[in-house]
Order: sequence, then C-alpha cells, then structure tokens
Amino acid sequence: MEHKKLVDKIARKLGRDRKDVAKLLDAFTQVVANRCGDLDTIAIPGFGSFEPKKKNERIMTNPSTGKRMLIPPKIVLNFKVSNVLKSKLNKQ
Repeated sequence: MEHKKLVDKIARKLGRDRKDVAKLLDAFTQVVANRCGDLDTIAIPGFGSFEPKKKNERIMTNPSTGKRMLIPPKIVLNFKVSNVLKSKLNKQ
C-alpha cells in the first residue's frame, strides 16, 4: 500500500483530516528513526517491534573482479510481528 492510500484509509477510519494523519505518520516515522538510530527497540503492543541491529564494518570481495572493498558499519532495522497480529492474520 502506498503512503497516500494509507493516509486516506486511516483518515477515513478515524474521521480525521488527511493532513493531520499525514503529520502523525511523519512524526511516527521520525521517532522510530531517531530511537532506532540510538539502537533502542520500539515495541507496539498488538502490532510488533522494531529491532535495530548494528552490523560492523567488514571486507567484501567482489566475485567478478576479485577486488576487495571495505563495507562501512550500518544499522539494520528488523520488524518482528507480535503474536496477537500473527494470529489475527492467520484467522483471515
């Protein structure tokens, strides 16, 4: 689902203005990005949790050229679905 359709669905469901919902979603994504950037896990009951994991720098070899490259460290964000949401999805 695209961002625009998601905003429209949430706005209709809540009976709120589309602009307000878009601001709320943008604020949510900023909070998630900031907290996960600090390696904090964010748990949303009944939905799931966002778990950041830090990957260390490593040396990679390009298989076609054989050239070695240094890959910088990065943070990878994993999402783990809650059991409540998983059971609701499996019932449908």
